[in-house]
Amino acid sequence: MTPRTAFLGAPLLTFTYGVIRIVDGLDGVRGPGTAWTVGHLAFIAAMTLFTIAFGEMSRMAGNSRLATAVSAVATAGALCLTAQFTIDVVAGALTDDHETMSEAITRVSALPGVSPVVYQVGPYLFYGGMLALVLLLAVTRRVKAWTPLLVLCDLLLPLVDKDLIPLGATLLLVSFTSLSRRVPAATTAGTPALPVPGRPAAG
Repeated sequence: MTPRTAFLGAPLLTFTYGVIRIVDGLDGVRGPGTAWTVGHLAFIAAMTLFTIAFGEMSRMAGNSRLATAVSAVATAGALCLTAQFTIDVVAGALTDDHETMSEAITRVSALPGVSPVVYQVGPYLFYGGMLALVLLLAVTRRVKAWTPLLVLCDLLLPLVDKDLIPLGATLLLVSFTSLSRRVPAATTAGTPALPVPGRPAAG
């Protein structure tokens, strides 16, 4: 898996999750079932690609201490979201109806430390870390100024309505496509290479 592929795959898989989520809720109930499982697995796969993208974004920023720290924070958030969605998948696989599934998820979230880490605080490390990384790249002129604006819109839209996740993912794809063009050919081929400082941003 190359960083360039990760930049494109992460928002596409998030888009897939958003669309499947809408379809799954057409009958008024989400999960358990095939749509619930496939949608959540798509999101978990997206988190894996996001962690690859975060590492590349840190390299784009010169692997400074700040960039490395922010990348680590964003990656920790991705792991928390992965844990949250894994709980959902397992609960869905072990139950036959929405009410029982919800009760199972509630029991797990009630375990010591699970709620604050997996649900209340952890996911925001992902969102905040991703935005901070893009802002860092914008400040150092490695991406266009509009790139963090699109990322911010992607983060805010689900807060308005989760059915807007596909729209947010589309905006994220636009911004991440711009980032993917910054990945040097050597890095794409599997050999890490840093961008030349001061090089004009693509897109």
